[in-house]
Amino acid sequence: MQYRPRLLRKLPESHLAQESKYPMPRRNEYAGLAALAITESLMLAMNDHKLLPESEIVDVLRDAADTHTNAISTSDDKEMHKGVADLIHSIIAGGNSVRRT
Repeated sequence: MQYRPRLLRKLPESHLAQESKYPMPRRNEYAGLAALAITESLMLAMNDHKLLPESEIVDVLRDAADTHTNAISTSDDKEMHKGVADLIHSIIAGGNSVRRT
């Protein structure tokens, strides 16, 4: 079974060939999208192969969201932590990282 992450957008050509065209924030965006896509694929595979049930995958996502929510009050980058927590909560609500039956 092939896993096709729903959140990953196709990068133009190779990231190595394009690296000099994009400033650091753009490359960080790509790294974030790649990490999200890889993580989503791993979660889907673990669920499909009965390594982790849906409830535990959702718990992992909630823990990640809680980590960022808790960091809002102590971080210099409150907006980033809030944005990450909000994104993770929307992934949980949308079921993007678990094949819901």
